[in-house]
Amino acid sequence: MNKKEFLSELKTKLSGLPQIDIDERLGFYSEIIDDRVEEGLSEEEAVSGIGSVDDVVSQILGEFPLSKLVKERVRSKRRLRGWEIILIVLGFPVWFPLLMAALSVILAGYITVWSVIISIWAVEFALLAGSISSIISTVVFLSQGNILPAVAMLGICFICAGLSIYMIFGCMAVTKGVFMLTKKIVMGTKYLFIGKESSK
Repeated sequence: MNKKEFLSELKTKLSGLPQIDIDERLGFYSEIIDDRVEEGLSEEEAVSGIGSVDDVVSQILGEFPLSKLVKERVRSKRRLRGWEIILIVLGFPVWFPLLMAALSVILAGYITVWSVIISIWAVEFALLAGSISSIISTVVFLSQGNILPAVAMLGICFICAGLSIYMIFGCMAVTKGVFMLTKKIVMGTKYLFIGKESSK
């Protein structure tokens, strides 16, 4: 793939972005290719060194704010006709509550997921606190000559410490999974807007 083909395909796949941002990205990658050609590489080698168009698009979308993309997508490309404005106004009592309901469900789901994460980490910290307090209690009982309670508290300390060690791996895995899922959902939403625009 040469420079012209690369930039043309990149422009097509970024067509959902604001034009000023598309031009900025195209200019940036055009400069990179030109610099590498000046260093002695062929156009094909320079383009290959950048990576595939899909990889470049993923990187650009990852850095691009979703709010800005949504704003560009919903912004009308033409002036609304009178009858369209009337339909929007008359339909407001119907579509606005539905929109709010959908957003509420999404927000509730998001809050629920993160509530579970917070609860898991709360249990982890509780186990750590339990192991520390058990050690302190063990020392106190030993200083008082209460051997059996000291042994019992030491056992509780080992149990809490062991559970906290195992649980921290689960907490980290679940948290990482939620972060990855959130990232994929955001990227999928961005691709949805880009895909709609570039398919026109």
